[in-house]
Amino acid sequence: MARLNVNPTRMELKKLKARLTTAVRGHKLLKDKSDEMVRRFSLIIKENKRLREEVEKELSETLRQFSVARSVTASYRAETAFSMPSVLVRAECGVASVMGVEVPEIKLVNEKKSDRLPYAYSEMTSEADFSVEKATQLLPKMVALAQTEKAVRMLADEIERNKRRVNALEYVMIPQLEETIKYIKSKLDENERAAVIRLMKVKSKV
Repeated sequence: MARLNVNPTRMELKKLKARLTTAVRGHKLLKDKSDEMVRRFSLIIKENKRLREEVEKELSETLRQFSVARSVTASYRAETAFSMPSVLVRAECGVASVMGVEVPEIKLVNEKKSDRLPYAYSEMTSEADFSVEKATQLLPKMVALAQTEKAVRMLADEIERNKRRVNALEYVMIPQLEETIKYIKSKLDENERAAVIRLMKVKSKV
């Protein structure tokens, strides 16, 4: 491991020892943070998997019902009926902190909801009624899924960055500081021995 290019003085030795202490403490903190982030990441991954399975299953059923409804309904009627919203929602966007990482937080607020469907019952089939209701119920889960998937990506990026910092401290900075401290100590000891020898020679001549 290459050492740092510094002057072998006691002042420099003191500075490097302080840097080493800080680096070791920082490495431990980052390692602990990384472990906790991986634990939280695993929990969010499980939640994301559960949501995805539920959404995919319900969405598949909803789309199947939409297909059935369209197949037994005139095209222009289906397009008109399905283009009208059955509920008006507002998304409140914010951020939440997960181990110092800001992840999106989205809440849906119903602005307007009617018990009636947005079309005449006589114009559409029961499959259409079911699919519209199902799509309305599915919206919050789809938003929650998008939120958790974004959080997963952001946490994964932060975990990777944190891992690089930990590795840089563990395999580069700390070994460099230790090697440099060892070099300075050896040079100082060598200079001290040389000074003692010179002093002994002077005394012997006197």
